Amino acid sequence: MEVSVPVVVILGAVVWVAWRYMGLRGWHIVVCLLFGFFLAATSVAPEIRRLVSLLVQSVSQH
Repeated sequence: MEVSVPVVVILGAVVWVAWRYMGLRGWHIVVCLLFGFFLAATSVAPEIRRLVSLLVQSVSQH
């Protein structure tokens, strides 16, 4: 998927904003990172990747 790095940067920025301005604690960030890490190793990872790709394509076409 060509958009993996920009998506990671955008999600990283969202996490930073949530940590800075919305009271997200450090352990929340760790839990989210671990969840993403283990989710990537499951059988639903390709489906999630396909869905994100479709969303990015539909947003970029408008």
